[in-house]
Amino acid sequence: MFKNLLLVGVVTLMTSIWTRFALLLALAALVSGCAQPGSGQIEGDVFDPYEANNRQTHELNRALDKVLVRPVGVGYTTIVPDDLEASIGNFASNLSLPSTIVNNLLQGNVEGAFRNSMRFVFNSTLGFGGLFDVAGDFEINEIGGDFGQTLYVWGVPEGAYIELPIVGPSTERAAVGRAVDLFTNPLSYVLPNPDKYIGTAAGVASKVGDRVRYAETVDSVLYNSADSYSQARGIYMQNRRFQLGDGDAAEEINPFDLNTEGF
Repeated sequence: MFKNLLLVGVVTLMTSIWTRFALLLALAALVSGCAQPGSGQIEGDVFDPYEANNRQTHELNRALDKVLVRPVGVGYTTIVPDDLEASIGNFASNLSLPSTIVNNLLQGNVEGAFRNSMRFVFNSTLGFGGLFDVAGDFEINEIGGDFGQTLYVWGVPEGAYIELPIVGPSTERAAVGRAVDLFTNPLSYVLPNPDKYIGTAAGVASKVGDRVRYAETVDSVLYNSADSYSQARGIYMQNRRFQLGDGDAAEEINPFDLNTEGF
């Protein structure tokens, strides 16, 4: 079943990628036009012209975290056994791999696309749909890729720093990338309703669990720092630039990426 699903996904990708490519290029051009260095972007620093609005959004995110995300996370990790929680995380990660493969291809990263494809096949078959990370046991580790990274490879500037509701820290380039990534997973075009939303639900559950797993780090930033907005912004920007290859290992000041975990 999963082998057939993979084949259908690949065919769907190959038949639609060129028509979507024009749209992606248009979006890239739009972001590039809005974020040229000459418009005031500070090289090597953070360009934050929307700080006042960003701080308001940050306070909203803190409130949502305090009254909703953190309590739900505590309840989730209390009720769900650790082994099952890990399997849900593996399942969500496996279903997101086709989107990563698409971005590997758009970046010209053939090795990453091949490795991630092998990982998807191994975990979808031997790992019972991705519940178990069999590929990891064979040291076939994921090579990450998202459309924000693709835009970076294409030469699109990062633009201004923005904080998004619920999602958290981002940049203009990364925000466009996140929006495009909603449509780049071939599985979303071949799975019927409501099966196509299972991966999304698993991903949300996994992130909620991560909120508690990294509670000490997140709480220290959001509630125990003198300026949680500045600290969250600094952590995100340094980590994101490190992921993209714009910084050295010394700049990765915290392994917990606030953007991927959200608030």
